[in-house]
Amino acid sequence: MTREIEEIDTLVIGAGQAGVAMSEHLTQLGIPHLVLEKNRIAEAWRSGRWDSLVANGPAWHDRFPGMTFPGVDPDDFVPKEQIADYFVAYADKFNAPIRTGVEVKRLERNHRQPGFRVETSAGVIHARHVVAATGPFQRPVIPPIAPADRSLTQIHSAHYRNPQQLPDGGVLVVGAGSSGVQIADELQRAGKTVYLSVGAHDRPPRAYRQRDFCWWLGVLGLWDAASQPGKEHVTIAVSGARGGHTVDFRALAHQGVNLVGLTQSFREGEVTFANDLAENIARGDANYLALLDAADAYIARNGLDLPEEPEARHILPDPACLTNPIRRLNFAEAGITSIVWATGYAVDYSWLQVNAVDEAGRPQHQRGVSSEPGIYFLGLPWLSRRGSTFIWGVWHDAKYIADHIATQHKYLDYQDATQRRHTSW
Repeated sequence: MTREIEEIDTLVIGAGQAGVAMSEHLTQLGIPHLVLEKNRIAEAWRSGRWDSLVANGPAWHDRFPGMTFPGVDPDDFVPKEQIADYFVAYADKFNAPIRTGVEVKRLERNHRQPGFRVETSAGVIHARHVVAATGPFQRPVIPPIAPADRSLTQIHSAHYRNPQQLPDGGVLVVGAGSSGVQIADELQRAGKTVYLSVGAHDRPPRAYRQRDFCWWLGVLGLWDAASQPGKEHVTIAVSGARGGHTVDFRALAHQGVNLVGLTQSFREGEVTFANDLAENIARGDANYLALLDAADAYIARNGLDLPEEPEARHILPDPACLTNPIRRLNFAEAGITSIVWATGYAVDYSWLQVNAVDEAGRPQHQRGVSSEPGIYFLGLPWLSRRGSTFIWGVWHDAKYIADHIATQHKYLDYQDATQRRHTSW
């Protein structure tokens, strides 16, 4: 016997923050839909992050408009398990039609009928609209330069959990965005010798003049900034760990973390770094100071009574690793036994067999509305603006897509004069 094909107006794939937000807006618009999730709701927050991770934004900011975090001070940084619990509770609040434990295998356009045929691990679904809400963290990327050395333990930050997971010995952390910085800090505080490979990055203040950087980006209009060519993949070094603090690479070095430049190559038990550490740190400093300048100007322009903070502009002395950078490191001599690759993720839309991605597999879209009518993307970096991957940002992007689907319904519901006349009979 063949399984019966399930029919649904809108299918949402993924029940993380993007999928839950999408379901809320579709529910409010009365659009029949189903959300499929191959694991549990918000699973990436539980099993795709290290144990001590907290949100990078305060609780008043990193949430959906319809619900606060229960029992949490608005200025606290919420631990990852509580974030996952939040999305489960939020979905329960409006009885979101989420079906867990179902994986999407393939999607293709129907023949001689509207919509798409979606093959899943639980059967076939026909949907008129499909929202790919699988987010940006789909496939951890370790660059091809990684050494084929079995004596080294190598893991991606997606699989790092805690310092006890790694063998005795030093660690090279490659990548100095939020993940790499926090992992390097945690490992060093656990007593390990740590080398942190620092590439290009932005380094905003955690807070300035009694306002969190999330507030500053909001009032300065920077959350709404569009992607700038060449800066789409520049990482942001910011941390909510230990109550939140400004990432200061010089402070990390004085603490005991060994800073090195961009990782270039591996050969015969050695790693080579680019001679760009000072340049990368200087550009990060410039980004930091530019935000302070913009904040000061905003305060003066609007006559705000916020206390001055001259100490925020104090720059620590350059550590030895900055003035005399390490260009080459022998793993055995340095006692390094592990590499943590904090080198980001790639998307994987190989299941999407329609004209919605380019030859490299990258989504083709305008604000999430893809080049294939009826297919939408949600939860991707810079989907509509800088804030698109933040919890609040994905909620607003979901509203735009839901409204677009509702507009399509209005077109499809249109009747011409002849049809209206027959209907009235």
